[in-house]
Amino acid sequence: MDTRGGTMPHRTELYHDIPPTCWPIVYSPDYNITFMGLEKLHPFDAGKWGKVINFLKEAKLIADDLIVRAREATEEDLLVGHTRSYLNRLKWSFVVATITEIPPVLFLPNFLVQRKVLRPLRTQTGGTIMAGKLAIERGWAINIGGGFHHCSSDKGGGFCAYADISLALKFLFERMEGVSKATIIDLDAHQGNGHERDFMDDRRVYIMDVYNRYIYPGDGFAKRAIRRKVELDWGTEDAEYLQKVKTHMEGALNEVKSDIIVYNAGTDILDGDPLGGLAISPQGIIDRDEIVFRAARKHRIPILMVTSGGYQKRTARIIADSLLNLHSQGLIEKETAFGEAGGAKVETMHGK
Repeated sequence: MDTRGGTMPHRTELYHDIPPTCWPIVYSPDYNITFMGLEKLHPFDAGKWGKVINFLKEAKLIADDLIVRAREATEEDLLVGHTRSYLNRLKWSFVVATITEIPPVLFLPNFLVQRKVLRPLRTQTGGTIMAGKLAIERGWAINIGGGFHHCSSDKGGGFCAYADISLALKFLFERMEGVSKATIIDLDAHQGNGHERDFMDDRRVYIMDVYNRYIYPGDGFAKRAIRRKVELDWGTEDAEYLQKVKTHMEGALNEVKSDIIVYNAGTDILDGDPLGGLAISPQGIIDRDEIVFRAARKHRIPILMVTSGGYQKRTARIIADSLLNLHSQGLIEKETAFGEAGGAKVETMHGK
C-alpha cells in the first residue's frame, strides 16, 4: 500500500460511508460560481452543474436525498496531490485570475476569491475524490462537476485550480485495498496535461487522450505521458470521432487490466464550442459516453466519470440527456454494476 513517507493516511471527511439508498452521483449546490456577474466574463456556463441536476430531477431520475452531497476538500486533502507552495500561491488574487482566465478577479480581495471562486472548485474536487471510492464500491460513479485536467501538483491553468483527477487516484492508491492500476480516458477537446505531468513516470496509471491537436495547451512535455494518443484535426465530426473512440477505448482496456477507469467526459467537443474546435453533435456526445460505459462494463472495470469542459449554454441539457441514456441502457443503476465491483476487494481504512 502506498502511504506517503511510510505514514498512515491523514484523517479525511471525503471517504465516509454512503447509504446504499443513494445513487453514486455526487453534487453540491456549492459547485456553482455566482459572483456579481463576473462569471459571465469567462466563456463557461458557471452554473451548468446545477442545471444538469435540475434536468435529472425533472426526468425523475434523482431527488435531492438520493444523491451524494459533495464535501469541500481541505488543505490536508489537497496536499495529497499538491505542493504546499502551490496552494500558498492561490492566496494571491492575480494567480487565481490567471488560472481561471477571469481577469477582474485580479482586483478582488483574496477572501472573496477563496469564497466565491476557489471554494466551489475545492468542493468539486472533494466530489471527485468521493466519487472514486464510490466507483470502487458500486461499479460506477459520476461527479456532476470536476475534471480539472490542466492542473498538476504545482501549476494550475485553463480554469483548473486543483488536480482533482490526480487527487482521486492518489487517494484510491493510498486507501483502497486492491486498487493498484488505473486508466484515465480523457475525451475533453483539450489535452489533459495536468494529470499527464502528475503521472509522467508512474507506471500504475495508463493515459489515453483524444484531443484537438491545434488548441490549448499544446504541452509537448506532458504528451510523453500519454500511452494512447489520438490527435484530432479541426472540425472532426461524429463518424470519424466515434470510430476512433471505440477502437482506442477497446485497445486501451485490452492493453492494461486496470482496477479503475477515470473518464474525463468533456463536452467541449460539441459543434460550435468557441474553444474546442471540433464538430460533434449532441447525439455524438451521448453515443460517446455510451461507448465508454459499455467498454467499462464489458471489461468489468469500475468507472468514475467527471464532466470537465463544455462552454455552451446547451451543454447541461446534453450531459443530462447522456446520463438518462446511460440509465435507459442499463449502464448506470442504483445497484452495484457487477458483483464485488469487478472483483476488486473493497476494504477502506475509515477515518485514518
